[in-house]
Amino acid sequence: MTDYELTRRDALKALGAAGVTVGGAAALTWDRSGDEPAERSEDETNDTESEFGDHERETYRAVAAIVYPSEVTGVREFVDSYVTGRVGADPERATEMTTAVADLDAYTREWEDTVFTALDTDTQEETLRGMGVKAADPDPHGDPRHRVRYYLVNDLLFALYSSPTGGELVGIENPQGYPGGTSSYQQPPNNR
Repeated sequence: MTDYELTRRDALKALGAAGVTVGGAAALTWDRSGDEPAERSEDETNDTESEFGDHERETYRAVAAIVYPSEVTGVREFVDSYVTGRVGADPERATEMTTAVADLDAYTREWEDTVFTALDTDTQEETLRGMGVKAADPDPHGDPRHRVRYYLVNDLLFALYSSPTGGELVGIENPQGYPGGTSSYQQPPNNR
């Protein structure tokens, strides 16, 4: 089985596909001066402030570990870079992303009495399934499961499959916006 390693370059390409422009790889590093603790008290997690911090980033990593294929490596750095670009480029979206994480934590707390990131991977997967995220329509203005589907699951899948590495994984090595030249169109899909 072949591993597909995601890189910062992939994150830059995915951000470009999402319409986000960044000032290079240095712009995709997480600002360590504003780090928040990975675990929060219930009151802090219920607070709807729009600050996207370490807890939210850890939640995005955890969801990516569930929804990304097992052949993909470099997920942590890819997700960090992609999310940092998204949050930095659009503060309103960052607020919505934070709210979606809070929605997921509220559901998790109701059923598991803790936040999503404190669960093991199998329980995290069961929690997403139990919330109905898999069957939910992605809607940024819908109920919590629709927002979680839109801001967490779909955004992470879009990032993966709009990157060159993700495209290669599913056989579309030359996604829109990724230069490959005419030679990439003159080879049959199975002739790699």
